[in-house]
Amino acid sequence: AGYCHSSPLHDLALRRGEVAGLDLSDVDLNKGVIAVKGKGRMEKQLLTLPLPTVKALRAWMELRGTQDGPLFTNFDRAGMGERLTGAAIFYLVRYFGKKAGLVARPHGLRHAAITEALDLTNGDVRKVQKFNHHRDLRTVCLYDDSREDVGGQVAALVAGECKCGD
Repeated sequence: AGYCHSSPLHDLALRRGEVAGLDLSDVDLNKGVIAVKGKGRMEKQLLTLPLPTVKALRAWMELRGTQDGPLFTNFDRAGMGERLTGAAIFYLVRYFGKKAGLVARPHGLRHAAITEALDLTNGDVRKVQKFNHHRDLRTVCLYDDSREDVGGQVAALVAGECKCGD
């Protein structure tokens, strides 16, 4: 399998707990879907996988094997084959980020994906809300405001229109 830059953390803007909770049975690469139990939700939701993510998961599953159980497992001697925890995902993202000369964290990947989605959809907060599974549209608007510094733009407009004496 070739090297692929995709990951469910970024491509689907998943939280590390959502990734840690995935089982092999949650993935259907033939249909290109994955069942994810979102934060605070009772039932899993089917999400469509982009082709690069399908390829990355296929490569991972070739290494992992086809036995039932957690999708992402530990490879160290102490916990070989056990479910990768949210803490382990945090550690791995930080570790590989540092090796690449970056300060990285799992939520940073989610944040980057949401910001990129806003850029690619021209700020369509409703589409991006569906993408990142936030229940409250106001949360997505916070990402949009920080992406565009909307408050700063409005302040500049107000200051530019001021007719008071200099």
